[in-house]
Amino acid sequence: MDTSEKIAIAVSEIAEKRNELNNMTYNDASYDDVEDDLHDLEDDFNEEFGDFLEEVLADAHADVNSDADVLLPSAYFAQSYIQKNGEYVFSGDDGVVIDSEDYDGKAVRLIFLPDPVRIVLVLDGKIQQELWTL
Repeated sequence: MDTSEKIAIAVSEIAEKRNELNNMTYNDASYDDVEDDLHDLEDDFNEEFGDFLEEVLADAHADVNSDADVLLPSAYFAQSYIQKNGEYVFSGDDGVVIDSEDYDGKAVRLIFLPDPVRIVLVLDGKIQQELWTL
């Protein structure tokens, strides 16, 4: 299995685990176990693909003229993902907020989307542009 396939699988696993956790309440008996599983998946993701993806994210930041610090790749995931009419729907508050000279005064975020794995620019809660695709 090549690196691209491994990244795609890891992103899907994290997205699914985030969805599972998001659909639970704190009172659920397995909440803590699912949360621990998610943190383990994110830690493994950052460790295995962090160097590569941090370069990709740095390029994405540069593409939108942002001098914001690049965070760990796992920070760029939505809290949950829902597919609706062939597109992924997520909260407009998900992803990493960045400053961008190109979009001064706007709420600009970068976020990972699965299937295919990509990094998108979200402006005022709506996807504006794909900045990178696996």
